[in-house]
Amino acid sequence: MNEIDSSLVDWSRAQFAMTAMYHWLFVPLTLGLGLIMSIMETCYYKTGKIFWKETAKFWQKVFGINFAIGVATGLILEFEFGTNWSNYSWFVGDIFGAPLAIEGIVAFFMEATFIALMFFGWNKISRGAHLASTWLTWGGASISAIWILVANAWMQYPVGMELKLETVRNEMVDFAAVALSPFAVNKFFHTMLSGFMLGGSFVAGISAWYMLRNRHRKFALESLKIGVWTGLFAALMLLVTGDTSSKNVAKYQPMKLAAMEGLYNGGEGIELIGFGVLKPGVKEVSNNDDAFYFKIAFPKMLSWLATGDTKAYVPGINDIIRGGYKTDTGLALSTAEKISRGKAAVKAMNDYRTADKAGDKQSAAAAHAAFKADKDYFGYGFLKEPSDIVPPVGLTFYSFHIMVIIGGYFILLFIILAWYAWKKKLATMKWLQLVTLWSIPLAYIAGQAGWIVAEVGRQPWAIQDIMPVTAAISKLSSSSVALTFGIFLILFTILLIAEIRIMSKAIKQGPQPVSEEI
Repeated sequence: MNEIDSSLVDWSRAQFAMTAMYHWLFVPLTLGLGLIMSIMETCYYKTGKIFWKETAKFWQKVFGINFAIGVATGLILEFEFGTNWSNYSWFVGDIFGAPLAIEGIVAFFMEATFIALMFFGWNKISRGAHLASTWLTWGGASISAIWILVANAWMQYPVGMELKLETVRNEMVDFAAVALSPFAVNKFFHTMLSGFMLGGSFVAGISAWYMLRNRHRKFALESLKIGVWTGLFAALMLLVTGDTSSKNVAKYQPMKLAAMEGLYNGGEGIELIGFGVLKPGVKEVSNNDDAFYFKIAFPKMLSWLATGDTKAYVPGINDIIRGGYKTDTGLALSTAEKISRGKAAVKAMNDYRTADKAGDKQSAAAAHAAFKADKDYFGYGFLKEPSDIVPPVGLTFYSFHIMVIIGGYFILLFIILAWYAWKKKLATMKWLQLVTLWSIPLAYIAGQAGWIVAEVGRQPWAIQDIMPVTAAISKLSSSSVALTFGIFLILFTILLIAEIRIMSKAIKQGPQPVSEEI
């Protein structure tokens, strides 16, 4: 571990993070618009009104522009696992590669087939067949999301595998455990709903723009209604999946929860921070209040959020490092003890491989037994000191609270929009139309903040408790990774600018008149 170039780790992480963040600008809109355009075409199928055909075709055009750019960034993201993270790919490729392979075989082919029918099948296939192709296009995107999120959830909560000492590779032993873990199920619903909320916000905002310009007023009003109800449903359901997510994190990733709340010293009946300003650079505090310049807090609510019990104990950053508190399996070990046992596991693995290669079965058996005793702490053997397990607290804390605050904002906004739409006053509310239009970026910010919490909050782990990022990287020169970082940054920025320009042109043109189906 002493030979690892820290700049290589930093550049590799920066490149992957940059690629993922660009990719996530496109994916949630694909998921949200896919649902909304399918609902609109369903309205056309049921009513036969040409208005709904024009409406569906417009949003399908916007969907297609966004979808194409998302595919390009997604492919590069998957390739980076092999180029920048080859040790990771070797160590867990048998497990991590399975959901990605399913995604490629099933979802990509499904999307490629039905998106062609959706765009070019108007007036060529029956209305029912075309409606099915639209729903199946969105279904393909959703299936793609399922398997990507299964793979990501496994990194957060690794289950269903066994490490083979002979090859130093993890092999899958329980596919159902990987695919149906509590993290995987919750992450899928939470991520899909965040896409629906963004899609609803996007459709509502663009519709508000048409209202402000006094163009396509019926189209704008009906589109806005569907966007609002989709967004409101998603925003409310995100409260449910967010609650489940917090309990999963509290149970399996307590350090992430502590960072999310800036909690250094835990206890019973811990307060939930509504918002606060952390003192920068704080590593350890004797009193939790010292970590903040100021804060707005709700008494005992973090204990309830983490466990469902307002009196429950929640460990802080210092508690997790020191250990000694009660858990479901006994007293928590200190991080120093975990590192010690992790190094013993790494040594036992090396001893086993040496003995096995020499044909010394007795020594190999002893080393294997020693490894099994400490295998749960294997990943800690690659850490240098206990403080290495602390993620960037400030970034995790602010990202989490920005995400939550924006989520609450959209619940309020969608309720107000739904109320005025029901009262049939929305068309005259210019200030509300402006607010709706300028709220679109907030939905993107919330989505990005959520992924920052998920990925930064679990650092230093590439795979929770099993493999730190410092052990996952490829043996490359940091300069080559820095060079490709710059190339990808320029490429992705060009793609983003191109998408915005093409999408803006399509929006300015508005829905186009179409003929009745033959």
